[in-house]
Amino acid sequence: MSIISMKQLLEAGVHFGHQTRRWNPKMAEYIYTERNGIYIIDLQKSVVKVEEAYNAIKDVVAEGGTILFVGTKKQAQDAIKAEAERCGMFYVNERWLGGMLTNFKTIKSRIDRLREIEKMSEDGTFDVLPKKEVIKLKKEWEKLERNLGGIKNMKKLPDIIFVVDPKKERICIQEAHTLGIPLIGIADTNCDPEELDYVIPGNDDAIRAVKLIVSKMADAVIEANQGVQLTDTTEEASEADDAEDLDETDLEVADTDDADLEEAFTE
Repeated sequence: MSIISMKQLLEAGVHFGHQTRRWNPKMAEYIYTERNGIYIIDLQKSVVKVEEAYNAIKDVVAEGGTILFVGTKKQAQDAIKAEAERCGMFYVNERWLGGMLTNFKTIKSRIDRLREIEKMSEDGTFDVLPKKEVIKLKKEWEKLERNLGGIKNMKKLPDIIFVVDPKKERICIQEAHTLGIPLIGIADTNCDPEELDYVIPGNDDAIRAVKLIVSKMADAVIEANQGVQLTDTTEEASEADDAEDLDETDLEVADTDDADLEEAFTE
């Protein structure tokens, strides 16, 4: 049974690339044609590449490895969170903080703080503290949960990382390269495929396209754990989702470094 079909990819709009003036020549081998100033991605190659990525994730998980799903652009946030949670893996969907991988020791200390505040809320500590102090703690808790909620159960660095739009997640890409962590990613026609170990050529700006591919990666995790390939259960997104599709240029990459870690978790 195939992992994904041409029809699914076509219906989700995976074939739509960027304008021809905004492209990376390294993606040429994955481009089928040009239509009305837009590059059309070769979906036959996308089918093959989805299967390669699927099998890579399945092999890693079968050996006890973990996957980190990363997608902080608006179009990817919901799918990244939902699918990572569905398959029991980790995710970053709000903001990539410089040092999330390369300074994981500091990140773990902030996760410990998150757990500490969670425990305080559960054991009744909040009930005996001054109201002003509780408000302050809840504000800190909210910020920690927003930034680290998707990785608070991640005990060690992931064995493989899946990203939506390597141009957007360039800091994550750089850190993964530094640490030698393999990368899988959806690469649109403006991306550099050489940054990824497993390239999935496709539209990284359309909600339905992103959701479809991310769901297949989550299915790979579930199959590795259960030993059964899932049948397609991806629901078609509503027209409202399409209305939210944004051009990549509307979303700026927030550059962060180790110094930003403290700022990210404090008032």
